[in-house]
Amino acid sequence: MRILLTANASYVPPRGGATRSNLVWLEILASDGHVCRVVAPALASSIAGRQAQEEETEPEWRRASASAGIDCLTRGGVAIYAVAERSRLVAVLRDQIREFQPDWVLVSSEDVGHVLLGEAARSASGRIVYLAHTPQFFPFGPASWNPDPEATEIVRRAAGVIAIGQHTAAYVREHTGREAAVMHPPIYGGGPFPNLARFDRGLVTMINPCAVKGISIFLALADRLPQHAFGALPGWGTTTKDRNELERRPNISLLPNVRNIERFLEQTRVLLMPSLWYEGFGLSVMEAMLRGIPAVASDSGGLAEAKRGTGSIVPVAGIERFEAVFDEHGMPKPVLPEIDIGIWAAALEKLLTDRKHYEIESERSRQAALGFVRSIRPERIVEFLTALEPAGRSAEPPGGEPPRAEALSPEKRALLLKRLRAKPTSAGHDPS
Repeated sequence: MRILLTANASYVPPRGGATRSNLVWLEILASDGHVCRVVAPALASSIAGRQAQEEETEPEWRRASASAGIDCLTRGGVAIYAVAERSRLVAVLRDQIREFQPDWVLVSSEDVGHVLLGEAARSASGRIVYLAHTPQFFPFGPASWNPDPEATEIVRRAAGVIAIGQHTAAYVREHTGREAAVMHPPIYGGGPFPNLARFDRGLVTMINPCAVKGISIFLALADRLPQHAFGALPGWGTTTKDRNELERRPNISLLPNVRNIERFLEQTRVLLMPSLWYEGFGLSVMEAMLRGIPAVASDSGGLAEAKRGTGSIVPVAGIERFEAVFDEHGMPKPVLPEIDIGIWAAALEKLLTDRKHYEIESERSRQAALGFVRSIRPERIVEFLTALEPAGRSAEPPGGEPPRAEALSPEKRALLLKRLRAKPTSAGHDPS
């Protein structure tokens, strides 16, 4: 099969759970002999420069070619077409679909404007598979930042929809009527997973501290418990203001980004995931639990599913709404609910001061996570796409392409072929 994946998020390096998950799926497909490409924006130069200072380099990515603002990099049989100008992303996707002729176009939900989804429906009608990661970026449901009935119809009539957990699948079903295949991304590796739990040392950590992820709770806890050391790992949502707030607290350390999550978790005593927005799952929670590290998390969206029945889940009201005011990353300003920080402080302090409670929760978390990871079948993505059939052409948005040649009479097919031959062809960007 020929697989093309597109999203409006950087893939070199991957930033966030969705991109990491998608790359793992593509590497599995490539290792099975399928040809895989990605069309995505390049990381902004300002972010790339800062990230280069904070994290290890990515030596396994090899630059295959560079042309007209598009870098082509390859790794493990996957080719990444990184587009420097986001305004050109849709045109590059169109050209790649025409030149590559993929069997399936995987459209990841990191496409808040739904423009990539729309172009895929026009250029690869019937061959779309929607990857449902982030509810805020879906074109449907109460969590959506940009509800769009036409884009919702494309998802409803796609050849396939993949959800990253049972909770997300239920959300898709409720708001589209469409059944999604539940496929937990196999991003955790095969182990062995060292037990990194330490009751008497380490930091209370948070990944991607920002408004929607609950930085207000993290900062309030650091203020409430000044005798304990905290650590923050900045991510895609962390703003300059967030960094300033973190840096001015003497008991919070800013931690560098790392390629290997264990380097971060080795410094972690308890992981906090106080998300206020609707979570599709909780990959970071699962990664901590695998190594015996207790996680204190909100009950937002799929986080409770990720916790697998373990303790330290704190109910939150969630974000009420978003205002049309945007930060430096283009994120809208959330209207935050009232938070009872006392409940969070009690859950965290019990883990930090009660050794027996910590050790019980650590073992429960580790066993639950190990059982979950053992149940994941990495080959599921190959089986799913291999068995998939193209959808009907009603998945197209208004103004879609003309009927496909194989649906035409011999006379009309010959006329269409003549017209196509008369058009200038795209130069393409084949990494080979």
